Amino acid sequence: MAREVADIKSAKIKSLIREMADAMFREPDGIGIAAPQIGESLKLFLVAKDALSLHAADGAHKTQKERKKEYLVFINPVLKNSSRKKINDIEGCLSARWIYGEVARHEKVTVEYFDEHGECRHRGASGLMARIIQHEIDHLNGVLFIDRAKNLKTISNL
Repeated sequence: MAREVADIKSAKIKSLIREMADAMFREPDGIGIAAPQIGESLKLFLVAKDALSLHAADGAHKTQKERKKEYLVFINPVLKNSSRKKINDIEGCLSARWIYGEVARHEKVTVEYFDEHGECRHRGASGLMARIIQHEIDHLNGVLFIDRAKNLKTISNL
């Protein structure tokens, strides 16, 4: 279980956010990353802004040169609400490359968090964004998607 971030605006956290963004954008299909994935047990994750325009089953990822390297920062996130309805969809993860499986996630969620400026935010999300938030919060709780997934398959990185 990751620890809460105490000093949100510190130089250490700013540096960690940059390191996480670099790691996420290094992979053409990287759309989210949590601090524990790069060895920091802190409640912090990023979501690539271009993920907001993708659909969960959309396999058309832009190349690294085409991607705008913009992201949202979620610090000390807490899920406040989630829909009863769950959707099954395929997930993968930067921590388990080329393994994919079906995961049931809440269709809609509301999350409370702090941004990189220390401002408290609330965000409602549905579809892929809701899925990413739940996936990354799982990382903060020590859960990998493969712990929840069914029908796991390894697909080569052609």
